[in-house]
Amino acid sequence: MKVTIVGAGNVGSTCADAIAFKRIASEVVLLDIKEDFAEGKALDMTQTASLLGFNTKIVGSTNNYSKTAGSDVVVVTSGIPRKPGMTREELIGVNAGIVKTVTSNILEHSPNAVIVIVSNPMDTMTYLTLKESGLPKNRIIGMGGALDSARFRTYLSLALDKPSNDIHGMVIGGHGDTTMIPMTRLASYNGIKFNDLLEEKVLEKVAADTMVGGKTLTGMLGTSAWYAPGAAVAFLVDSILNDQKRIIPCSVYLEGEYGQKDICIGVPVVIGRNGWENVIDLKLNEKEQDLFAKSADAVRNMNSALESI
Repeated sequence: MKVTIVGAGNVGSTCADAIAFKRIASEVVLLDIKEDFAEGKALDMTQTASLLGFNTKIVGSTNNYSKTAGSDVVVVTSGIPRKPGMTREELIGVNAGIVKTVTSNILEHSPNAVIVIVSNPMDTMTYLTLKESGLPKNRIIGMGGALDSARFRTYLSLALDKPSNDIHGMVIGGHGDTTMIPMTRLASYNGIKFNDLLEEKVLEKVAADTMVGGKTLTGMLGTSAWYAPGAAVAFLVDSILNDQKRIIPCSVYLEGEYGQKDICIGVPVVIGRNGWENVIDLKLNEKEQDLFAKSADAVRNMNSALESI
């Protein structure tokens, strides 16, 4: 099984490293426009193989899409990263052009690939990729919800002082500081609802911290985070390649689900070999449904910027 990652920056290279280390794919191709950058990252990672015990082939290439031929999954991380004080919306003009070019080149060599979008603003870039590619909707997936949910579980873990691996929780809605919806009502620790474990004001803080999780790290690091985003992509790719049927919140194209149409936005979906298979209905209450509708409005407003590109 072969995975291509377009963009060998922090997120792309961390994703490649996680896929190789966990032996998710037999071959990983790193592609970047910067001369020798992807090749250097690939060589560096390859030199860890005998130390970490994996045999995944890692190939680097400077903008040579022929090396990506026959990829089962293509991950698009390319684009300018978010800087302190910059919103995801401000990235749309530059990154839309990059994503359109990348999608066209990828499909020329891997017409049957499932495409995973990481580039920001992620929901809008996922929507753009679907419309530009003409691919079936199940083969275009935006990664954001997987990352946001991991951050949500981390904050729940810290609040309860329990291992995050024993905690279940997900984030739906748009992948933005004001559009995501941490589902505190459904979060649980080994089957026990968090509503019975933590005070409401603590859960409200957990939700608030989750929503600005990316912004917080950007302020600390001076650029977008990469360890958790890279791991989130690898987690998603693993479910695709190994047909694991995991339920993962992802940005996908809706046609009436959750009361929304003609939009890519985060909802829980079953992820398998052919991409996303079906949307899971969480039976939102009135308050949650209202938040989801407002999130969708914000994403649509962002999508409207595509009309002038």
